[in-house]
Amino acid sequence: MKVLVIEDDIKIAGFISRALEAENFTVDTAHDGPAGLELGCRGVYDAAIVDIMLPEMDGLEVIERLRQIGVQTPVLILSAKQSVDDRIQGLQRGGDDYLVKPFSMSELLARIQALIRRDRKSIQPTVLKKYDLEMDLLKHIVTRSGKKLDLPAKEYALLELMMRNPGTVLSKTTILEKVYEYNFDPQTNVVDVLVFRLRNKVDKDFDTKLIHTVRGMGYVLKDSG
Repeated sequence: MKVLVIEDDIKIAGFISRALEAENFTVDTAHDGPAGLELGCRGVYDAAIVDIMLPEMDGLEVIERLRQIGVQTPVLILSAKQSVDDRIQGLQRGGDDYLVKPFSMSELLARIQALIRRDRKSIQPTVLKKYDLEMDLLKHIVTRSGKKLDLPAKEYALLELMMRNPGTVLSKTTILEKVYEYNFDPQTNVVDVLVFRLRNKVDKDFDTKLIHTVRGMGYVLKDSG
């Protein structure tokens, strides 16, 4: 399982990371708002821990922006603010739980584990739709404008990842982690080849193109150029 920690206090971030790693979590860390937002946009995390008081962009804005682009990663907010109004604001702007500083590490771990369990138990759609593209997750059938598309396993996995994150730019690293489930040399062209094959089936015979390249960043599924 993978957790994103966005905390500007390097010592606290280190304590949290080590505690999570001791519980077999993989941890990425950011120390300011923009860096945390960039990592969070990848959408590859099982949970995120976000401090409110961050340099350049506060934690609530980071959470709000992630929700606006469709990232549904469960978020535990950390804050020294402990009033009821502060907690309500944090939850209203996209947080899933709120933990007041100072906190015990055992409570933080328990809350993260509870968030992940709750998220995995939530009702998941059985059909994904984008424009005229439809994926039946139970039957493993993909159609566009009613035409069935024949997709091998990796192409299907990539399309599912894109359809679960519409409008989100997915980097090559993210695609490698999610589709292949292990690390390649990031300079490899395996992702480019996979996207090329998928695009030939999803877009080639249709006027509206859905799979787009964002130069220097990755690929995105959307119904406009």
